Amino acid sequence: MTKKEISDNIRNRLGIDRLNAMQMAMQKQSSKHIVLLAPTGSGKTVGFALQLLRAVGAPDGRVQGVVIAPSRELVIQTAEVLRRIAAGLKVSALYGGHSVAEEKSTLSVAPDIVVATPGRLLDHIQRDRIDVSKVRALVLDEYDKSLELGFQDDMSKIVRRMRSLSLVVLTSATELSELPDFVDLGGAATVDFRESAGVKENCGDVSVQRVVSMSPDKLDTLGGLLESLAGEKVIVFLNYREAAERVYKAMKDLRLPVSLYHGGLDQIDRDKAIVRFNNGTTPVLIATDLGSRGLDIDNVNAVVHYHMPSTAETWVHRNGRTGRMGASGKVLVIEAPDEKIPEYVATEGDYTPAESKVQQDAVRMATLFFDAGKKDKISRGDIVGYICQQGGLEAALIGKIDLRDRFAYVAVPRDCMKRLLKDLEGKKIKGKKVRVSEAK
Repeated sequence: MTKKEISDNIRNRLGIDRLNAMQMAMQKQSSKHIVLLAPTGSGKTVGFALQLLRAVGAPDGRVQGVVIAPSRELVIQTAEVLRRIAAGLKVSALYGGHSVAEEKSTLSVAPDIVVATPGRLLDHIQRDRIDVSKVRALVLDEYDKSLELGFQDDMSKIVRRMRSLSLVVLTSATELSELPDFVDLGGAATVDFRESAGVKENCGDVSVQRVVSMSPDKLDTLGGLLESLAGEKVIVFLNYREAAERVYKAMKDLRLPVSLYHGGLDQIDRDKAIVRFNNGTTPVLIATDLGSRGLDIDNVNAVVHYHMPSTAETWVHRNGRTGRMGASGKVLVIEAPDEKIPEYVATEGDYTPAESKVQQDAVRMATLFFDAGKKDKISRGDIVGYICQQGGLEAALIGKIDLRDRFAYVAVPRDCMKRLLKDLEGKKIKGKKVRVSEAK
């Protein structure tokens, strides 16, 4: 693709009128080996897409570009961004938990660009479903996270099959002690936009404050804090799954609108948690550090550290969930008596929660689940028309629609939920009977 085509698509399809400094630096890069150092929320996907898409030519029946990412969520998010920018090119997403049959089908006609987790991509390669020997452009996204998760061997086996590379981009949120030995990064240009290199221009006004807990068990303090933040989107970070489960249950007992997110949950439950958080059904997310990177989460007003982050990198990644792309936000650290505070956790003062109460019933939105999606030739417009015509709901009242291959999530007013479920029962959309239920 040409530079103008890419720029026009970024503006028209993503609504980005002006590239940030990091993206402009990537756009100007002429090196064929690039290491991009940038934190979560800095717009790095668009940054590396500016290089990737220029290296990919017109469709020629072969895979030309590959992005390897460490998590399912990041693969989905990256593929969606590339599909919007890469008009005329086929982008396929391959990841664990996705239907293998559907992936085999999409690979029957070779995509131009593949975005994949290492294990799933290697499996398809070894089963001769995909040929990467002619790949021109490779992106190793969030390489530091891939190392943490033990994907180095899989990535090595994949990349060693790529014999036609003309562009390699490696992204990381932290500086690497050594570069991978399975890919040529000799003389790589480094584009460094970590905080020390000026990334603050991409961030909004973020305050970092301490919340004092009067007891070692911070549950009461957290409950009062979340009640004071009623109406805001908040992520509460904990270090362990078991602790996240306990805190989630305690906040649920207080009738607070919470969802739970950690690696021990089934993928469908993790998906629902993020969807319900994003669309306002449950504006509080109780999460482990799995939720600090690689998720498509919008407009987070506050990050709460229930547990102290275990490393400086974790501190940065958690905080990067708020104040993204110029927005303002709050970072709140709950501190218990005599608790040891890591030196990298620096606060600017104390935060005193205001007196406020919020009940689950006060949350305005709820989420419908449709068992039909893009592969069933259903569009967002079809869903809106269906709800309006069959359910009698005004289009303006319908919230965020998350449309997937075989299902969809739709935010609707909570006080309309029961009536909608009754009115939509057994009704067809585009001649297809769909099952509609509440996504809990």
